[in-house]
Amino acid sequence: MAGGRGALGWVAWAAVLGAAALGLFGRGFLLTRVELPHRSACRRPPGPGPVPPPRPPAPSWPGEGCWLPRRFARAVLVLIDALRFDFAHSPPSAPSPSSFRGRLPALAGLSRGGRGRLFRFRADPPTTTMQRLKALATGSLPTFVDAGSNFASPAVREDNLLGQLAANGRRLAFMGDDTWAALFPAAFAAARFFPSFNVRDLHAVDDAILRHLYRDVDGGEWDLLIAHFLGVDHCGHKHGPDHPEMAKKLSQMDTMLRSLVDHLANDTLLIVAGDHGMTSTGDHGGESEEEVDAALFVYSKTPLFQTPPPEEPETVPQVNLVPTLALLLGVPIPYNNIGEVMADLFAVEGDAAASGLAQLAAYNINARQVNRFLHSYSLAAQDLSAEKLQRLQDQFSSAMEDYERLLAQAGPPALSEVERLRSCFSRYLREARAVCAESWARFQPACMVAGCALLASSCLLCCLASRAASAPGFSYRHLLFYPLLWGLAGAAALGLAHLWGWAGVDVIMVSAWAAAASQCGFFWHCWARRPWRSHSTGARLSSRGASLRQRLWTWVGPALPLGLLLVRCGAMLSDSFVVAEDKVAPFLLASLALLRVVRLHWAGRLEDSPASRRLLGWLSVVLACTRLSGLFRQCREETPVCQSSPLLAPLSSVQDPRAKNFYYVLCVAVLVALAWGVRAWLRHYGNLNSPSAPVLFVRWGLPLVAVCIGGYWAITAGSEEALGKAHAWAQLALGAFPRSAFVLVAAGLLSVLWDPVTVFVQDGQGAAGTGGPILLPSSQEELRQVIPQLYRRMQESLKSRLEEAKGDGRASVAAYGLGSVYSAALLIFLALLGFLLLLLHSERLSLAFLLLFLEAYALLGMHAAALALNPAAVGCPLLLLWPFLSEAPSSRSRTPKGRADDSEEQLMEMRLREVPERFSLALLQLGLKYLLILGLQMLACVLAAMILRRHLMVWKVFAPKFLFETVGFAVSSLSLLLGIGLVVRVDSAVSQWFKRVILAQPR
Repeated sequence: MAGGRGALGWVAWAAVLGAAALGLFGRGFLLTRVELPHRSACRRPPGPGPVPPPRPPAPSWPGEGCWLPRRFARAVLVLIDALRFDFAHSPPSAPSPSSFRGRLPALAGLSRGGRGRLFRFRADPPTTTMQRLKALATGSLPTFVDAGSNFASPAVREDNLLGQLAANGRRLAFMGDDTWAALFPAAFAAARFFPSFNVRDLHAVDDAILRHLYRDVDGGEWDLLIAHFLGVDHCGHKHGPDHPEMAKKLSQMDTMLRSLVDHLANDTLLIVAGDHGMTSTGDHGGESEEEVDAALFVYSKTPLFQTPPPEEPETVPQVNLVPTLALLLGVPIPYNNIGEVMADLFAVEGDAAASGLAQLAAYNINARQVNRFLHSYSLAAQDLSAEKLQRLQDQFSSAMEDYERLLAQAGPPALSEVERLRSCFSRYLREARAVCAESWARFQPACMVAGCALLASSCLLCCLASRAASAPGFSYRHLLFYPLLWGLAGAAALGLAHLWGWAGVDVIMVSAWAAAASQCGFFWHCWARRPWRSHSTGARLSSRGASLRQRLWTWVGPALPLGLLLVRCGAMLSDSFVVAEDKVAPFLLASLALLRVVRLHWAGRLEDSPASRRLLGWLSVVLACTRLSGLFRQCREETPVCQSSPLLAPLSSVQDPRAKNFYYVLCVAVLVALAWGVRAWLRHYGNLNSPSAPVLFVRWGLPLVAVCIGGYWAITAGSEEALGKAHAWAQLALGAFPRSAFVLVAAGLLSVLWDPVTVFVQDGQGAAGTGGPILLPSSQEELRQVIPQLYRRMQESLKSRLEEAKGDGRASVAAYGLGSVYSAALLIFLALLGFLLLLLHSERLSLAFLLLFLEAYALLGMHAAALALNPAAVGCPLLLLWPFLSEAPSSRSRTPKGRADDSEEQLMEMRLREVPERFSLALLQLGLKYLLILGLQMLACVLAAMILRRHLMVWKVFAPKFLFETVGFAVSSLSLLLGIGLVVRVDSAVSQWFKRVILAQPR
């Protein structure tokens, strides 16, 4: 079907235009920062002039360092992923004991005698693992756009703590999360990386670390040893924090810390830290207090702190660990660091003035390094406020003059002067960090406006192309091929400008430039040809004879659903709408369904008929499903009074065995219902009789997929203790069940693409009763005319009984399921994707998927019933195909054996083959209208993000909404292309099937 391939190309082009517009807008909206390539070095101290030598360190300090004498020879960093602050600290005012609060009692014992101290470790959003590891290594702030690479960690190229240690001859050892291998591929002298993506596995990584940790610590062939435990994070994702498994996991970490301390030497610093926290559901990535507050514990066998701890643990930004650890180990602070040293770790024994001078020495190095970075960054990026830079420079100069004056004093300095100068350095470093954070929150308005304009023109293109496709004389070549040439010319022009040094080039700019050029080409050719002018003129003339009520409804009817769309789009400017969208979206869907019925009633077509009763029945199903969908609500962090549905949690979190068994039976019933529903639908329309590979897979493959998913759920629903004690066969099945399901689903999808025709053919000798022999077509055009004739001949052969013309010599062919061949392939394809989604989500979400499938089926039923009552309505791949299935009588035979009772079958989807050009144009209009609705929603979303980019909730509400809608646009566009592509593939296979049938007839 050449027209079908043209429609597919058209829809793909329109989707690419929208993607290019979103990429251009995202470049201006999602914040980035310039990574300076400079690196700190021992031989080049920071700042102008030499660094004033500090006072002699304490005798217990091991030796010389780069910019400051190092205090520790070695350090052990124990990173417990998602170690929330209250996991380690339980204030006296805390509520009743829980599974997680204060579950590391070893820290309290290690804090005695000034040897250790607990801090509130404040992370900067986004609280995803990769961004936190970058901040812990570089001392800089991640930007919002980095959150998208959480599972595709690129190597850290800017100066970082691990690189400084390796460059200065220190040996680094690592064990744990393999994310570090991608971030720092050449930093470690010895490393044990373990896979981290299986969040259902709570013990594999932690147990592997514990098998090597104490032996490697005793070996001493390292200067910095990092152990990254994942069990706490995985337990939060699987069960949530308030679960007995979390108590067990934290107890394991507590035992590990008690044992680890016994293996440490006196010159070794122990750092226990969490990279982020977690919400009450075990998730992270946002900026709620539960997510950004992690725990930090610092310990040494020698006294470390000279002052008693405060009543409430001090809050320390995560970036402060980088300069602190660098100076304590005697290596340069990374060039791009904006963190502040933790001054208490540089205090020495003796009087307060001597301890203050040691702290001022660390502050001096830190301030010089930050001042050097600000100067370099302002030259490279030129986006720092000149006024604020000057104010910071004045503060820095004043503090440095006071510090040099203090060092030049002959006698011991006054303690008040030391404290004042320490406050000056601290204030300077904190304000510098605030200036950088504000600078990295700057947008690119030009890219944002251009992206909005490009997206708006893409929506206009979809609208105009949809209208042009319904007019006679529509040409794929003029309205697709020529604009593509314009786009290639635009991309080539930008490439030449880059070669001549006139413009910079990247993928986003090239795609945006090509999209704009191709849109200009379309609008030019569209205006030159104006294919819809005569069509619209004829429509206006035909409406003159209508009554006033009909003409009024002609305008008001489409305005109501468009009004709902505009309400949804306009409400995106409200943060409260975005927060409450889980309630508003079902309401708008139910309103749209009710509006469809009201329109039919207004038009006088809703009478007491079977079609009307079916329509009202499907409406009831839609309303019931939208109501029941509220049982699966996930609360946002902005609504603290809201309670998330317990049905969202996995079965393993259910403690009551009876409730767990009940929910498991319900989930298995969903699997059975989905598999049975697909088989029943195919049997009803005669497609289950075909010997093709997809039908065989539906008969045997779908039950096997359901068994694999159900078996996997049965194993994972048990407690972690039960899983650990399970037999070897159970451990094998834990991996075999999901792998088998994935393989079966992939095989089913490939079978649908390879042989999508689900038709049962039975040949016989008989007369068709009417008509002559069918001639062999000599061209594709003749084949298009012959196919409907042959299909009617097949239908006639079903009621002729084959009795009167056994000697006639003409062949009669009985085909079952041909009238639903397109929908059958799409339904099998969607069912396989549905089973795949069930496997990827928690068990009880299968109930939500069942509601979703039932709601979609009911909406399709409403659509078909409404068209039966109002044939003039426009249909849209299953929205276009489903109305044709409504031609089938309800008393259809389900097997070929029942054909004796069959009445004349309807053409159903074979009507689409009568005029193939209209079929392809209908597919094109469907795709373009769908992309138009998606584009309008995306346009409203990007306009809201651009207008409200300085809103207080921009990074909490509007930026995540933009990312969510962008991902939704990409997934929806891809699904649309797959659906249209599958229809084109089925159409091509049906054409080949008809050719074989025609060639098999004797002439």
